[in-house]
Amino acid sequence: MPIPPTASKRARSLAREDVYTQLSTWIIDGTLAPEEPLRDQEIAERLGVSRTPVREALRRLEDEGFVETALNRWTRVAPLRVEQAAELYLVVEALEVLALRLAAPALTAPDLERLRALDARLQVALRDHDAREAVETDTAFHDVWIARSGNRELQGTLESLKRKLRRVELAYFNATSSGEASLDEHARILDALRSGDTSEAVRALENNWRASLSRLRRVLTP
Repeated sequence: MPIPPTASKRARSLAREDVYTQLSTWIIDGTLAPEEPLRDQEIAERLGVSRTPVREALRRLEDEGFVETALNRWTRVAPLRVEQAAELYLVVEALEVLALRLAAPALTAPDLERLRALDARLQVALRDHDAREAVETDTAFHDVWIARSGNRELQGTLESLKRKLRRVELAYFNATSSGEASLDEHARILDALRSGDTSEAVRALENNWRASLSRLRRVLTP
């Protein structure tokens, strides 16, 4: 019979997970900027914990590519690198195409109306220069067919990959012209789905991801 963890062990585990969650949130949403120094003592004091869970969280975030270190010199938020983003875009595009092919026969009239409503919300967010709302709304637009794919492994993989992309997407939607182009690409996806042309919807989705990457390169390249 397994021995249940003691209260102190549960508390340490909870603290470690809470620190990781908070740090990853700050990095992903831009509270901690790319290349910003990360000092474990300062973070520990801010969060009211010891340095141990902070160090563990930083190691975990380094493994995930959110943090980078130079031994005995510095630890910092990883910079936004266009080539890393390109690798992610390539994989996400392929998996989303699969999700769309699986979902297309199951999409309903309410699903199509939700896509239309989300695109209208995205237009408002872009008009208001609200990059965070734009990211949330754009993600929700793509999530309609991901949710309808019926494949939980696919859904979970895409969720994890898109978590890594969020910092990049914020930079993308901060460039207003990039977001405006996405609206036109979304419209082509929706028109194809309304007409029942899955092949055309897939082509439009592929174009959306590839054109987005091209625009992102312009945003991130000095």
